[in-house]
Amino acid sequence: MTEPSGVIFPPTASGTGVTSSLGRAVVADALRGVDPIGAAAAQRETDWRRGYLVHFRRLVEAGLGDGDAARRIARDGLASMGERMRFRTETGDVEPLAAAFTAQGEAVSTATLGGQGTVDKEFTLPYRGERLRGDGIKRRLDAWIEKGVIEPSCAEAVRAVQDNPDWLDLGGTTVVALGAGAEMGPVPSLLRWGNTVAAVDLARPALWGRLFETAGRYGGRLLVPATKGDGDLAERAGADLLHGIGAVAGWLEGLDGRLVLGNYVYADGAINVRLSTAVDALTGHVRQSRPDTALAFLATPTDVFAVPGDAVAHAERAYRAPEGVARLRRPLRLLSGGRMLRRNYAPGDDPGICDSLVAQQGPNYALAKRVHRWRATVARAEGATVSMNVAPPTRTRSVVKNRALAAAYAGAHRFGVEVFEPATSNTLMAALLVHDLRNPPRPANEVWHEEAEYAAHGGLWRCAYAPRSALGIAALLGWGSARG
Repeated sequence: MTEPSGVIFPPTASGTGVTSSLGRAVVADALRGVDPIGAAAAQRETDWRRGYLVHFRRLVEAGLGDGDAARRIARDGLASMGERMRFRTETGDVEPLAAAFTAQGEAVSTATLGGQGTVDKEFTLPYRGERLRGDGIKRRLDAWIEKGVIEPSCAEAVRAVQDNPDWLDLGGTTVVALGAGAEMGPVPSLLRWGNTVAAVDLARPALWGRLFETAGRYGGRLLVPATKGDGDLAERAGADLLHGIGAVAGWLEGLDGRLVLGNYVYADGAINVRLSTAVDALTGHVRQSRPDTALAFLATPTDVFAVPGDAVAHAERAYRAPEGVARLRRPLRLLSGGRMLRRNYAPGDDPGICDSLVAQQGPNYALAKRVHRWRATVARAEGATVSMNVAPPTRTRSVVKNRALAAAYAGAHRFGVEVFEPATSNTLMAALLVHDLRNPPRPANEVWHEEAEYAAHGGLWRCAYAPRSALGIAALLGWGSARG
């Protein structure tokens, strides 16, 4: 079996990477400085694949009430990842990650497309087959707030963008979309609004064909890394973040104007951790050479977050409501030994802890997404402009191919959770990105305040029940429609 090259897990004595040992070690390293008992518990965990949930929750709890502690967790977690992960060269040598930026890769040129189509100077929002504008957007935002689908600050930010359409044009700023083909990414909206996007994704001609078609419709410019040659651009376009981050770094350093480095990458399983590490190493490298670079992330709603007391109170009102699933609560709790339909929070919690981790997504997914949050925390503390917003649950291809998650999403509305279509999500999150670039969020005394601002969690934070305690029932209720 050929050993993977590029960014890899730390090899063991047998020459293979062990994802569980890395996860345990990184979480323990992150906790050790502020919660040595929690660090020891993570290090001793014998079943990481199923036992990781409590330790990722502890990463949030250990930083509550102390912004410095939360920031230390983030710094130490990132340092552990960077020190432990490795880079395997084409000759098979295993080196520290820094070697990725000295490795010789194929020369990359820049192709520019688009700029000839229309520019939309008004913010509009696709929603259930319509394109909302004006008062239609405001009514939708009001409805989402009433149902607990988004935080009020999210609606305020979107209204601000709507009321200031000149913000949509980011001027000389270039948004670098790492994972440009991602369904949740902002590329279509940014091009629609006339902006310049530097697109980074794998060499997949079909993916680039779709991006080129989008660029041709709108007034924004698409900058594309491509190997030199005279062949079809879709066949030459692309860059590999796992194996060629040095080449990507060199390409980005040659771009004009201020950069916004947007992280929209995703891969299945253990590759997601490798990819997240590669992007984080690239982020540090680019910010060192171009300190004015802003950062952008999308936080997954299926994670652990501290949430404001207002969200807790909303969830408690929903728990006391007698209709719907509540009528089955008592028998289901008796049959399940109290595991099903547990309260989302203890009454009066402020902040509350919303633990929406989904066991089926696994510890590699949780670690990859936590690296994004840690980088956002550290960069904001260093004075960088950072846009890091919680995105809603969305019917992306990566979700619906998992039958259990697809079924749970199909039944989620029974619990007051709205699952978005990709077009609605990526447009909403692009508007929040614009808002953050125009109004850079300031560091808060506590990190959880930074993460809770502008959240569009789909209702998970304000749901009556702890998400995992309702997941199985939601899946059962949604199984038929998910299969259809």
